[in-house]
Amino acid sequence: MAIKKVWIEEGCTVCGLCAEICPEVFRIEAEATVIPGVDLSKLEGCVKEAAENCPVEVIKYE
Repeated sequence: MAIKKVWIEEGCTVCGLCAEICPEVFRIEAEATVIPGVDLSKLEGCVKEAAENCPVEVIKYE
């Protein structure tokens, strides 16, 4: 099933790894954010990779 929602829970250390792995979805500003309006169905692989590699495991998706 395609990913429909991505979010970052409290506890992000703003390491930048998510934006490095999947810059189409994640952006680093004062904190890590998910870019609104992105077609997540085409970026499922990089979202999952970013979540799996997050050192504090705060990237979630459904």
